[in-house]
Amino acid sequence: MRKLLIINGPNINMLGVREPDIYGRETYADLMERIVRACAECGFECTCFQSNHEGAIVDEIQRALGRFDGIVINPAAYTHTSIAIADALRAVDLPAIEVHLSDIDSREDYRKISYTKEACIRTVAGLGPAGYEQAIAFLREYFERVPREHIDSLKSE
Repeated sequence: MRKLLIINGPNINMLGVREPDIYGRETYADLMERIVRACAECGFECTCFQSNHEGAIVDEIQRALGRFDGIVINPAAYTHTSIAIADALRAVDLPAIEVHLSDIDSREDYRKISYTKEACIRTVAGLGPAGYEQAIAFLREYFERVPREHIDSLKSE
């Protein structure tokens, strides 16, 4: 069974409380249930990780090498500031999808910049929590198209 690492950055743990008009009323616990369900439906095992600390996110990405087949990441505010997270994603070279609850391209100018986007195979934005489901489904399709040997070779490097 393929394994996904789901990473959420700063303030995602405050869903339902933080700016619900932008991020929705669903709580972080609700989001985790949705993600685990979507992964199971797609035949994935998943591990979820959330941190408000950039270095902890970098460490978790690095630990993914050899343990996971893909990453779904919502770097949150670090999207717009963290070259370190982008570099970590490039270093492990696992297929990663960037997810944003809001449509970052229609928000403030500084939110339109994504350092992590170039290290990911796709970005899903503006769909709220359903964006995670779309990212997980896309990874299922991706794995169906890409030979397992290629992904496994990434894990053993």
